[in-house]
This record gives sequence, structure tokens and C-alpha cells, in this order.
Amino acid sequence: MSNVGLLYVGGVLFLNSIMLLGKVEGKSAGIFNLFVGVLQVITPLYLIMTAKGDTDVIFGASGIFLFGFTYLYVGITNLCKLDTSGVGWYSLWVAILAVGYSLVNFIQFGDYKFGIIWLMWAFLWTLFFILLGLKKEIGRYTGLVTLIQSWVTAAIPAFLSLTGLWDKVSPALVWIVTAVSVIAFVYFYFTAVPVSRSRASRTPSA
Repeated sequence: MSNVGLLYVGGVLFLNSIMLLGKVEGKSAGIFNLFVGVLQVITPLYLIMTAKGDTDVIFGASGIFLFGFTYLYVGITNLCKLDTSGVGWYSLWVAILAVGYSLVNFIQFGDYKFGIIWLMWAFLWTLFFILLGLKKEIGRYTGLVTLIQSWVTAAIPAFLSLTGLWDKVSPALVWIVTAVSVIAFVYFYFTAVPVSRSRASRTPSA
């Protein structure tokens, strides 16, 4: 993925996490989702058109579309106040594909760092499916997971890549960061999900 594009994936994930935590209004976040969505559609189109048949480049570009269409879909849904089920079920489809991209990075490319990151993204898209598609009350939990992933799977790797330091990061360190993140995800599940349910139960009916 383009390092510049990945940096802004971190930005939009950060903003969406704050939205899920109730600090940013949906329409306001929707505008930035559109900005990043357009970037993540133009970038892979350019990469494919200039790939000269390089299947590895085309494969990498195809993964960027998953992000681009996600953010365009979220942005339009938020701005137009549409039902979220479409975004949710699309997220399930993307989560399944993300597992495939992870396996290709592990097995074919030997890129363990992005193999791990794709697995993290698969988990995140699964949460969006549960939240938006199945309408389960995990908004706060999903927001906290998204907040962590905005940094560890996008903003920090992108910044390190732009500065030429990413190749110096060992897969072992990535595994350690992933393990710490997973522990945090488990902790948040047992602390944040009951809170969201409690708040939901106090919300008056329309």
C-alpha cells in the first residue's frame, strides 16, 4: 500500500474511533472519510495503470480498494444518514478477503509484518460487521479497538516507512506489539462492552 495512503488510513481510523466513542458527530467524520476514500481509489487506479503487468503490484493495489470503498461507503452513509447494514455486510466480505491477503503476505511474500497487520484489519472489519451489520451494542468496544489500530497498523508503520525505518523493525517486535494489542482488546471487551450495554439500556425510546 502507498505509504502516504496508509498514513491517512491511520487518520481516518483515528477520527472514526473518536466518532464511535461519541466525541465527533457522524456527518463531520463522514467528510474526512470521503477525502480518504477518494485518495484510496485514485491511488490503486494509478498503480494498476502504471504496473506494466506486474502482478505483485496489481495485487497490492487491489487491497487498497478495500479501504477506499469502505471509507466512501461510510462517508456517504454518515452524510446521508442511511441505514448502516450495507456497510456492515460489506465489512464482512472485506474481513474474509483480508484473511486471504494476510496469508499471501505470510506465505508468498514472506512479509510477516504486513501478514500480521492484515490479520488485525480482518478483526477490525469483523467488528464493523457485528456493529453495523448485525447491530450489536459494541460501539464503544469497536471504537477503542479502532483507536489502537489507527496507530499500530497504519499511522506508525506508514511514518516509519516514509522515514526509511520500517525495514529495520523486526517481525518479533511486531509480534510483541500485536500481543500487547490483543491483551488490550480482551481487556476492553470485558470493560467496555458492559458499559455500552448499560448506556443503551438508559437510552429512552423514541
